[in-house]
Amino acid sequence: MGKNKLLVVEDDPGLQTQLRWRLDAYEVLVADDRESAMAQLRRHQAAVVTMDLGLPPDPDGASEGLALLPQILAAAPDTKVIVLTGNQDRAYALKAVAMGAYDFHPKPLDGDTLALVIERAFHLHGMQQENRRMLQIQADSPLAGIISRDPAMLKLCRNVEKVASSSATVMLQGDSGSGKELIARGLHQLSARRDKRFVAINCAAIPEHLLESELFGYEKGAFTGAQRQTQGRLELAHGGTLFLDEIGDMAMPLQAKLLRFLQERVIERVGGRTEISVDVRVVCATHRNLKALAVEGGFREDLYYRLSEIVLHIPPLRERTGDSALLAQHFRNKFCAAEARSLLAFSPQALAAIEAYAWPGNVREMENCIRRAVIMADGAQIEPADLGLSDGEERSLNLRQVREKAEYSVMVQALARADGSIVKAAELMGISRPTLYDLMNHHGLK
Repeated sequence: MGKNKLLVVEDDPGLQTQLRWRLDAYEVLVADDRESAMAQLRRHQAAVVTMDLGLPPDPDGASEGLALLPQILAAAPDTKVIVLTGNQDRAYALKAVAMGAYDFHPKPLDGDTLALVIERAFHLHGMQQENRRMLQIQADSPLAGIISRDPAMLKLCRNVEKVASSSATVMLQGDSGSGKELIARGLHQLSARRDKRFVAINCAAIPEHLLESELFGYEKGAFTGAQRQTQGRLELAHGGTLFLDEIGDMAMPLQAKLLRFLQERVIERVGGRTEISVDVRVVCATHRNLKALAVEGGFREDLYYRLSEIVLHIPPLRERTGDSALLAQHFRNKFCAAEARSLLAFSPQALAAIEAYAWPGNVREMENCIRRAVIMADGAQIEPADLGLSDGEERSLNLRQVREKAEYSVMVQALARADGSIVKAAELMGISRPTLYDLMNHHGLK
């Protein structure tokens, strides 16, 4: 590994030589005026700069140095600039620090102290670069788009990481809008096929008579309008991943052709007779119960078993504990930034409405809802009316209140089911009759 690059901006040849000798642990680059300093910085991107404020054409003043400093920081904001200045110019040094310089060091120079300051500057620069790299890795992570604290969702993410490296066909089961394509892309990006194509097709969005040619391609003249040979999605995904969304809506004849491909790994284009080998991993998704559909005869049972080598269930948003409020705040931050609005807060009633709502459209519905709310909100808060949801009763987090409410609800249900019989109700609740009488008295029930 090469030496760290240090740019020394100094017009005194003797001091240049002294710094080169003392700082031989670094690759020392030298500049003697503002123009050459910027040229060296652009060319070598030095992480640390030592700079004399007195530079030509004003070697006895500080105007050139104070003009160079913002130029350096504008071109390379993370660069650490250490100002070298005489004791009589301390005011200029403090001004430079206020303008963004990392530190200053007085002349005459103390070589050991200066070396320590430079070492610390390189260390800080390295930490900042590593932090930025880690944040970028996190942002680029295949599963970075999944916002959740729900145990079932976190377990799903761990399973995706386990499954991704295999070549097994994966079936994703989940409601519409729950993030099936996001998970499928994560499987692709975490696999050895990540450098090849991820090709998606929605089986429910394309008419039956067109889906076959979309998947398998067609030869010239295969049907009216087929004016040239065209590759299908399977061929385009060669070496990569094919994502078949809403596979449960595929017609039976096409299911048979897809089954043959999964068994033989060869295709024939529509109107063609030549077998073409295709290496592709298939990931499919559905909101339907394909196993039950296969039993009813609505889906090929042999195809179901081919597609379901590994089945991953994506829980709906209504079952993800605490995620509705978490996602709402994530989307609020996202859309406030996108719409150039100051950060809005959710009123307690709005958060209660978000938590109480079942979100039948899942994450996709919530994203659209929060975007609309950010646009429509008049004040500094998002209210239930902005969300278009019914006002929610603010959920109590007081344990005693929650327990009493649950206790009352169970007791009423047990008495109703027992048709008013105290003995039967107590048995259903797993408590003694005296305890049930005490509970009834506590809650004012006759």
